[in-house]
Amino acid sequence: MGRRRPRRGKSKQPKMTAAPTIAPARGAALSAVPDPAPPAPRRDARPDPADLYAALDLGTNSCRMLIAQPKGNQLHVVDSFSKSVQLGHGLEAFGRLSRQSMARTVSALKICKSKLQRHDVKRMRLVATEACRRASNAPDFISVVEREIGLDLEIIQPEEEARLAVVACAPLVSTRTDQLLVVDIGGGSTELVWIDLSRVPRLERPRAIMRLHQGFDTADTVFPKAKVVDWISIPLGVATLKDLYRDVTDDGARFALMSWYFEEQLAEFSPYVDAADQTREGFQIIGTSGTVTTIAASHLGLRRYDRNKVDGLRMTSDQIDAVVRDYLELGPAGRRHDPRIGRDRHSLIMSGAAILQALLRAWPTDRLSVADRGLREGLLYAQMSSDGVLEDGPF
Repeated sequence: MGRRRPRRGKSKQPKMTAAPTIAPARGAALSAVPDPAPPAPRRDARPDPADLYAALDLGTNSCRMLIAQPKGNQLHVVDSFSKSVQLGHGLEAFGRLSRQSMARTVSALKICKSKLQRHDVKRMRLVATEACRRASNAPDFISVVEREIGLDLEIIQPEEEARLAVVACAPLVSTRTDQLLVVDIGGGSTELVWIDLSRVPRLERPRAIMRLHQGFDTADTVFPKAKVVDWISIPLGVATLKDLYRDVTDDGARFALMSWYFEEQLAEFSPYVDAADQTREGFQIIGTSGTVTTIAASHLGLRRYDRNKVDGLRMTSDQIDAVVRDYLELGPAGRRHDPRIGRDRHSLIMSGAAILQALLRAWPTDRLSVADRGLREGLLYAQMSSDGVLEDGPF
């Protein structure tokens, strides 16, 4: 089985992307004849705090969008959308997006476009991640989306994806945390970012995390600095890891193989080398993904998902292990009908659990924080912070 090289970085200068452009409303044609009516008030170039913002995350498995408004130092969600489109289905085998996958995704994006129009959203970032980074026909797909729907999708690089996941989790960072590991388990890739907060005053630690949306560099600033020790993007997520072992019929053997194979990919992540020296004291893991939130919901026994109970929940390694053992005892048929897992997640939960257990073997912790937030929230926070419409960060 061929080894796929992870993307990684260590205290390196990030490649910054240009700020998103704001397109004018469609259909507003210019006229050569002056309008006799009084001119409309000129829109201030500075964003209005009442403006709506949108963030769309097109991943390997899902299409998700949030429309939100800044509210003090937080954001208020006005509308949302989430659908499993399986854009990356078959990508492992053929290296291309299939026609069926693209058709499902286009249908979902049309719904997103209608929501953007309904709310008259002008400030937005619409991004695609690992499936579009890897697929040979991704440029053709992006062109189809622009031509047929009028949405401008931007393929972002792994470092920016990792940065935005970190930013989204900033409100969950404990002031007692000296060493932080943020884990984002996606459909096609998994991002890990290790951050040293030991030199940042305790009350400033969440804000120092928020400022990382500007980059993972180590340049001096007037603010207390969170140091990114290392980060890595492993091109294995819940969908791609599952596809690698689809030919293994034994459920328990497949789970074990997935978990150990993923752990092998951590060898180039420098904190992994020092894992034996890590202590649980002052160490926090934040996990952001459908895998982590599903395991948390199962731990709580929720038959109907409740974000307010899941987001920010802390779990121990032993509690997570107990849930995973329960999943294995259920088997594929039992998981398929378990209301705690859900129909969209049952086929992917074991590959995600395999990734999570590999991480907890390397870094056991009694403080894994569950984050029902991710790339979309990071995109929104970054846009609002850049526009100056948040009050001193999302805290």
